[in-house]
Amino acid sequence: MNNEREPVIESSGNVFADLGFDPAEAAVLQMRAELMGRLREEIHAHGWTQAQAAERLGVSQARVSDLVRGKWEKFSLDMLVRLSERAGRKVALAA
Repeated sequence: MNNEREPVIESSGNVFADLGFDPAEAAVLQMRAELMGRLREEIHAHGWTQAQAAERLGVSQARVSDLVRGKWEKFSLDMLVRLSERAGRKVALAA
């Protein structure tokens, strides 16, 4: 058994950049992940069922299911911004 440890590499703060995505794509993926997480938190904080969340967000229950299950590939950044606004959250970029 090898007792050597793998080196620990400090994160850049963006897991997608750390995984090798180009900087622009990594930034968009990071924003999408952040918005999805906050939308899931919002749904949970209000105690909404998926049907109630769907009504509030103006989408189908199946779309809410995709959202809460983290199926990020099914949501554009634009759609996540719209859903966040419909949920009553302000969306702003910070440098």
